Amino acid sequence: MRTVHVDLGERSYPIYIGSGLLPQAGAYLIKHGLSAKSPHLIVTDDKVAPHHLDVLKSSLEEAGFRLVVSVVQSGEGSKSLQVFEEVMTSAIQGGLDRNSSVIALGGGVVGDLAGFVAATYMRGIAFIQMPTTILAHDSSVGGKVAVNHPLAKNMIGAFHQPEFVLYDLNTLMTLPPREVSAGLAEMVKHGLIRDAAFAYWCKDHAADLLALDLDALGYGLERGVAIKADVVSQDEREGGLRAILNLGHTIGHAIEAVAGYGEFLHGEAISIGMAGSALLAEALGRGGELHKETTAMLKALNLPVVLPDHLSEDDLMAAMMHDKKFKENTMVFIVPDAIGTVSIVKDIPQQLVRDILKQLRKGGETHV
Repeated sequence: MRTVHVDLGERSYPIYIGSGLLPQAGAYLIKHGLSAKSPHLIVTDDKVAPHHLDVLKSSLEEAGFRLVVSVVQSGEGSKSLQVFEEVMTSAIQGGLDRNSSVIALGGGVVGDLAGFVAATYMRGIAFIQMPTTILAHDSSVGGKVAVNHPLAKNMIGAFHQPEFVLYDLNTLMTLPPREVSAGLAEMVKHGLIRDAAFAYWCKDHAADLLALDLDALGYGLERGVAIKADVVSQDEREGGLRAILNLGHTIGHAIEAVAGYGEFLHGEAISIGMAGSALLAEALGRGGELHKETTAMLKALNLPVVLPDHLSEDDLMAAMMHDKKFKENTMVFIVPDAIGTVSIVKDIPQQLVRDILKQLRKGGETHV
């Protein structure tokens, strides 16, 4: 088993990564001092539940925990105020109290939704992340929890750190290939922002990662999580440095919003966004090979790097202007300086961003 620590003072917590951890979940809750006298809420979705819910319930019940379960529909559409209210109703009817916890069993959507419930129920109760996707190695770390508004992704949310993250690699074996690739987008992103050698490692080991080789996955997830943990430890609430984790997310979030949450997986949209950020870097005079190198890494992981024709530039620009990262209508982007290092660049001219969107439409790569 691999353990990564997120150092946030009294809010610090460990991330456990290994095979066969879910059947031991009850022991981990006891280890971290969760009360067996209070009910605990498991939030999962209808795709994850048939594979992993019974294993988790058995482990927790055998350890003496009383459970309430809320199963939501899979997909980005569940990150809504309506579904948030439904899960909150389950918590209230289930009698959760201040010593209860909310356990997220699933991918990024479940983690964000369950985390927002935990952050707001009785003004905040314990939260535990049990990710079942590769993508969630990013979203399950750092304490950002949220639901979407039709006009903007993650606009309604909070910072609420988990008690711990339990990452059972065996849960990844049921992922379809498209979701594997989408999750790997965030893995290579961590290399692109902070560790060039790791970014190239992801490209060189793409076949192993796509085949869900446990050794490759274990190392890749540990390194990706460690990079994010280091950044979060230095800037918990995104006052400065943490914004670099948003590489590709400005364009990516706009793609998700304009396409209607669900057409693109998050990692697919972010992949196109990272290709756009590389084009922006070149337009700003930062290295002539950044786009070529970045897209080669993304293509190796079967990720899209071209903006589809049916997404309107006007709609994408409007969606970007709703982004939380924009202040007083100035456009802020995370721009690579080189593979493995990025800068936060403010006051990007809107026309330049439009030009980048036009360039993103060129080429033979299409959405998968």
